[in-house]
Amino acid sequence: MPRRIMLVPIGFEVGLTSASFGLFHKLQQLGIDVGYFKPISQPSRNILTNDQNSPAEFSHMDVGSIPISYVEDKVGDDLLDVVLEEIVGNFESINKEIIIIEGLVQTTRQPYAAKINSEVAQALSADIIFVATPDNDEPEQFEDRLEMSAKTFGGVKNSRILGCIINKINSPDKDVFGLLPSETEFQQEVDLTPWQQLSIFKKGNFHLVGAVPWEMDLVAPRVTEIKSYLNAKVINEGDMEHRRVRSISFCARSVANLKSHLVPGRLIVTPGDRTDIIIATCLSALNGTKVGALILTNGYVPNESVMELCQQAFKTGLPVLSVPWDTWETSRHLLSFSPEIPEEDMQRQDRVKQFVADCLNQDLLDKYLDAKVRGQLLSPPAFRHKLTDLARRANKLIVLPEGNDIRTIKAAAICAERGIARCQLLGNKEEILLIAEQQGINLPSGLLITEPASIVENYVSPLMKLREHKGLTEIVAREELKDNVVLGTMMLQLGQVDGLVSGAVHTTANTIRPALQLIKTSPGNSLVSSVFFMLLPDQVFVYGDCAINPDPNAEQLADIAIQSADSARAFGIEPKVAMISYSTGSSGTGQDVEKVALATQIAQTKRPDLLIDGPLQYDAAVMENVAKKKAPDSKVAGQATVFIFPDLNTGNTTYKAVQRSANLVSIGPMLQGMNKPVNDLSRGALVDDIIYTIALTAIQATQ
Repeated sequence: MPRRIMLVPIGFEVGLTSASFGLFHKLQQLGIDVGYFKPISQPSRNILTNDQNSPAEFSHMDVGSIPISYVEDKVGDDLLDVVLEEIVGNFESINKEIIIIEGLVQTTRQPYAAKINSEVAQALSADIIFVATPDNDEPEQFEDRLEMSAKTFGGVKNSRILGCIINKINSPDKDVFGLLPSETEFQQEVDLTPWQQLSIFKKGNFHLVGAVPWEMDLVAPRVTEIKSYLNAKVINEGDMEHRRVRSISFCARSVANLKSHLVPGRLIVTPGDRTDIIIATCLSALNGTKVGALILTNGYVPNESVMELCQQAFKTGLPVLSVPWDTWETSRHLLSFSPEIPEEDMQRQDRVKQFVADCLNQDLLDKYLDAKVRGQLLSPPAFRHKLTDLARRANKLIVLPEGNDIRTIKAAAICAERGIARCQLLGNKEEILLIAEQQGINLPSGLLITEPASIVENYVSPLMKLREHKGLTEIVAREELKDNVVLGTMMLQLGQVDGLVSGAVHTTANTIRPALQLIKTSPGNSLVSSVFFMLLPDQVFVYGDCAINPDPNAEQLADIAIQSADSARAFGIEPKVAMISYSTGSSGTGQDVEKVALATQIAQTKRPDLLIDGPLQYDAAVMENVAKKKAPDSKVAGQATVFIFPDLNTGNTTYKAVQRSANLVSIGPMLQGMNKPVNDLSRGALVDDIIYTIALTAIQATQ
């Protein structure tokens, strides 16, 4: 029977869904086959009308949920038992080792939530974890409230009650309801000690499962959500889908007093006829400040001449909305906005899940999870967790030559903040600091920023020495070192950094050529190849080579297979290597098939410890039913984890087709065979792509 854990809220707006998905994510990272179940679905709380039929938050996960309206109807007819039977029936369809059950969220419309949650937990024989927020309570007051609330569920001594997740510690007085009127109402530094040392956690089996600080970025909604909530008219769409709101200013002041309010992430609310404030906000946007959005009240819209003056500011991505109410009524609505996460905001969901997961007590979870539920599943969350965990342990310094790229700056800041790696940005320091200020990026103290001009002289002579066989002169050496990738590669070659990541701006050739010239291949490797880690919904595949070698011969293909298998094993993926071809076994003939067959034989001879088979068609490599027909004696067919493609055309096409058609995350390309770790990015790389490539590079530096 699966283990069941039900998360139950104590109070209003405790962030129950965030806690549920954080725990879900944590268990995935630990390799647990975990499921999620929400017995009763509830509508979004961000509704200004009386329509209560909008989708519930995270509704794409609410499979088998019973609508709250149905529950109220049945309970009103004294048929709670019927509801509980339906919930148990829905639950039985979930076949997982551990199932996270999200309780009913307590709202002013559902004051009976605690009673229903108690009945559901009992019906499902679930262990209980409370989720609560301190609000304005002192630790002792919070402890009393927690103990009293637990009595509905049999008290804290009930063996079914595991403990509590304390969420939103140190939240501002204004929050938990709504947005912040100012960014200065809270302290960023949080002392968790008073909450960790509560006496309620020192007796019996009631434990602190997690202590989660309040974090502004985790409650910051996108402008598009504000627009939908207010049903606002769009004057300028701008970057409404991605720009986030972190605070609000209600402006009726003079322009002279407005400057301090024009900061990144700030929502400026002003009457629509205040042309001076509108133009001042647009000027700030033109100067690079990423203001959250501009909301114009009273239904007023600027005239054509003002709109024409603002066109260049609109092109920077500044969203402008209009609402019919006056500023006072608009402020009432905005300050009642709930920080719930809409299902389509995947970026915020991922941030919340990871943040909460990192705050959970892993030692406690290890004791709770016995060996029977600890599987070998390496799901995408488990793989990403493994990457960041190994990278943290490695504690390596990674140089980023594209230091003035916004994505690179964000990724470096996140890596430094999360301890994934120490990062060194090469670029104009003044420009980097300005970009960070305008984009609202917090640059941690551990992030290094280096002006190339200040260090370039240190590398002229070493570069000439490395390339003296090519007759490199001092003039040419100075010219080459103007390229930050060459400069960063020299830093790596001399051991001053541990790895290099580039390619968000430069081409693959620009990134790899200096490495091949200066760092060269590692002993025992005759070529450099690459792999992508393809994060499928339930497992991770390794694809090689999809980026470097156009048409490898059989010997080279065998080396690529061996390198890729070793890379897979280094990152916790058991390598079962399929040598891909358009033919399985001896069913087809041709030069290309013969090359793959010979490469398979060479690789098997060189590394008999590895499971390598081929030629295999892709379907025979991944599908057990096809494998039984086409390659019944193969130990790889139907269960391959590493796929070696016969040439770059096949590999690159396949990885992009799989990635885009299935909307998967792919990490890479990770280069193999280099003497020191250098990795290339796609020029379309997202911030997360850069973060995980930095993590890969840091891990490679230890191998």
